[in-house]
Formats: sequence, structure tokens, C-alpha cells
Amino acid sequence: MLTRLRIAGFKSFAEPTTLEVLPGLTGIVGPNGCGKSNVVEALRWAMGETSARALRGGEMDDVIFAGTATRPGRNIAEVTLTLEEAAGLAPPPHHDAPELEITRRIARGEGTSFRVNGRELRARDVQTMFMDLGSGARASGMVSQGRVAALIGARPEERRQVLEEAAGIAGLRARRHEAELKLRQAEANLTRAEDLLGQLEAQRQSLAKQARQASRYRNLSGLVRQAEAEWLALLRARAMAALAAARAAFAAARAETRRAEAEAEAAALRAFAAERDLPGPRAAEAEARTALERRRVEAEGLEQEERRARAALEAAAARLAQIGRDLAHAERLAGDAAAAEARLADEDRALAAIEGTLPARLAAAEAALAAAAAAAREAEGAANRATEEAAEAAARADRVRAEL
Repeated sequence: MLTRLRIAGFKSFAEPTTLEVLPGLTGIVGPNGCGKSNVVEALRWAMGETSARALRGGEMDDVIFAGTATRPGRNIAEVTLTLEEAAGLAPPPHHDAPELEITRRIARGEGTSFRVNGRELRARDVQTMFMDLGSGARASGMVSQGRVAALIGARPEERRQVLEEAAGIAGLRARRHEAELKLRQAEANLTRAEDLLGQLEAQRQSLAKQARQASRYRNLSGLVRQAEAEWLALLRARAMAALAAARAAFAAARAETRRAEAEAEAAALRAFAAERDLPGPRAAEAEARTALERRRVEAEGLEQEERRARAALEAAAARLAQIGRDLAHAERLAGDAAAAEARLADEDRALAAIEGTLPARLAAAEAALAAAAAAAREAEGAANRATEEAAEAAARADRVRAEL
């Protein structure tokens, strides 16, 4: 039985408010807008309502008191239902508790949480618990405006839901639905397990093949190690034999070295004696070397003089050849000048002959010019006369056209 409803920060309830539900009929009377519907919505919200539109809001945070002009808003809303005679209703560990306090709390921007007797619980568990009571946020027992007409015109499925709530099996139906979901999930997991089993079988076969290969590799590795051991034993025997031979050769070489050292010591003594007799030959050698160096320097000087003389000779020969080429060119230019002089003399004689004929040609040209000027004057007069005759002919023609 519902005995108490405590509301804090929910919609218009800015301050904590406790509503006692006493035996008999409890009613709430007040004008429009005083918050009567908010009490019912708080009850439905605490029973597990998840739709903000069903609570006349756009989102779930709208159920928190938003504040007024004189009172600041809140960030937390909480509704607590107190149920008595509820033994065997709640899930463990509250299964035997005779009194239950069901609290739903919401913090702005953080979501909601349910608590039963101070212990956190899932929303599905709370909804299932109220279904077992034949109640709930959307149960037919919560009769609101228009709900009676909706029940009269309900479809068979909706009527069946009302009958199930009245019979108290709505919670069983919800548990059945949840069990079916879990069964489908278990079937999907079983199918997945079978697929994994097939994959593991393929991996097992692959691993078995790899195990056989590893066993074969291990056997072959043992044989290889045994062969390597035998081979190393042979190498060791050969190395020991080579070592014995090397030691014998070393002893012989040491004896030979001692003998060579004795011979070297004797040779050093002889060399010392020879060096005591060397100063005289060394002085003669130095004098000879000095004279040879002096002759070599003189020879190099003579070679340089010879190279300079040869270079001067080659330069003189080159200048002589150039002078010969210049002389031939000058002779050709002199011949060309003589020919040009003869040609100019001939042209001079021709020009002198032409100059002698110029006075006669000038007189003839002046006579021709005078004759041409007279002819031009005569032609101009004839042209003037022809113009006058043409004008007269045109006048006569005009008169004739006029007469016609």
C-alpha cells in the first residue's frame, strides 16, 4: 500500500513536500495551475516513467525546478514513495522487508538513478516490481483525463493488457519478455560459440600440424647436434695434430733463429770493422758526388740555353715566312694598282672625247627645247579654240533640245 509521497525539486515543488496517503480517500483540491497534476506526474516518474513527453516536457531535465523571478532554480529533483506491507515484493536483498522506500533522483546533466531502501537498483527492476503490483507509470490503474474513454474504445490487445494488470501477471509478462531476450542472446552466444568452436578446431588442426613439424624438427635437431659433435671431435683431433706439428716446427724455427742470431752477431762485428775503414772512401765519394752535381747543374744550364736559342730560331723563321707572305701580297697589290691606272687612263680619254662633243649637243638640245615650247604654245591655243568650239556646240545642242 502507498502511504507516503515525498517530493523535492520536482517541477513546481521547490521545497521538500510530503504527501500522506491515509486510509480511505485522499483528494487534492486547488485552482488551475497550482500543481495538482505535478503530484500525479511525480508518482508516475518515481514508478519508472522514461518518456519526457509523457511528463509534459521536452527532455528529462525539464522535471527539475527551473526557478522563478524570486526563487533560484535547483539542480536536483527527488521523489520518494513509501510502500507498506511490501514483504516479498522487492528483489533481494530487500525481499523480506515489510516497508520499502523507492527513491528516484535526477541531477541536471547527469541522468537519473533509483534506490530502494538506500541501495541502488536498476530501473527495470523497479518497473517490474510495480507491474507485479498491477500498477506502474503507464498502468490502467493510473486513470487520467480521457483515460476512461480510451479504455472503452481500446483494442483487444490493450484490453488484454488491462486484464493482465488486474490479474497481477503483468510483471510475469515483463519477466517473460526479459527472459526471451536473454534466451535470444544466449542462442546468439551459442551460435557464436559454435562458430568459435569451428575456428578453434581449425586452429587445433593447424597446431597439431605445427606440433608434428616441431617434433620432426626436434628429432632432426638432435641428429644435427650429434653430427655437429662428431664433426667437432674430428676437428679437435685434427687441430691437436696440427698443434703438435706446429710445436715441432716452432722448436725447429727457434733453433734456426738462434743460429741466425749467432751469424748476425758475427756479421755485425764484421760490419763494425768495415765501418772503421770507411772514412777515406766516403770522403772521396763525397768529392766525386760534389763534382757530379756541379757538372749536372752546368749541363742543365746549357740545355736551357739551347732551348732558348731554338725558340728564338723558330720565332725568326716564323717572322721570315710572314715577311715573305707580306711581300707577295704587296706585289699583287702593285699589279692591281697598275691595271687600275691603265683602266683609269682609258676612261679619262673617253671622257675627254665626250666633253669635246658637249657644246654641239647643248646647242641642239636648246633648239629642240625652243621648238618644243613653240609646239606647246600652238597646242595650247588649239586646245583653247577646241574648248570654245565645244562650248558653242553645247549651246547649239541646248537650243536644239529646247526647240525639240
